[in-house]
Amino acid sequence: MAKTVSITAEGRKDLEKELEQLIARRPEIAEKIALARSYGDLSENEDYSAARGEQKVVEGRILEIQDILLHAKIIKGGKKQRVAMGSIVSLESAGKTSQYTLVGAVEANPLEGKISDESPIGKAILGKKVGEEAVLPNGKVFKVTAIE
Repeated sequence: MAKTVSITAEGRKDLEKELEQLIARRPEIAEKIALARSYGDLSENEDYSAARGEQKVVEGRILEIQDILLHAKIIKGGKKQRVAMGSIVSLESAGKTSQYTLVGAVEANPLEGKISDESPIGKAILGKKVGEEAVLPNGKVFKVTAIE
C-alpha cells in the first residue's frame, strides 16, 4: 500500500502547475535530442548527453509529481484552537516572532515559512494551544502566540 501524502490545496495547485510546465517541455527536449543525434557519433556528443540528462531529470520529476498527486490527502486548516496541519502559527522565541505554516513533508520549504509536521519544530508545536510552549530537542523554547 502506498503512503498517503499530506498536502495543502495550494500545494496541490502548485504541483499541478509544475507538472503542466514539465509536460510542456517534452517536445523541446525531444527536439534537442533529435538535433544532437543529427551531429553523428553519440559516444562523444556532449549536446546529446546533456539533452538526455535533461530528459531524465524532467521525466523523473514528472513521475514523482504524478505519484504525489495520486496519493495526496488535502490538508484542511485546523479549528484554530490547537496547532494542526495547515495551521499558520506565530511563534516567539528570545524576543523574536516568526510565522510558519505547518504542512506535509512534500510541501515543506523553510525559506517560504512552510515547515513540515515531521521537522523538529513541527513535531514540537503540533497540538499546542496559544500561550503554550514547545521545546525543541536542542532545548530551544518557542511560545505559540497565535494560530490562524
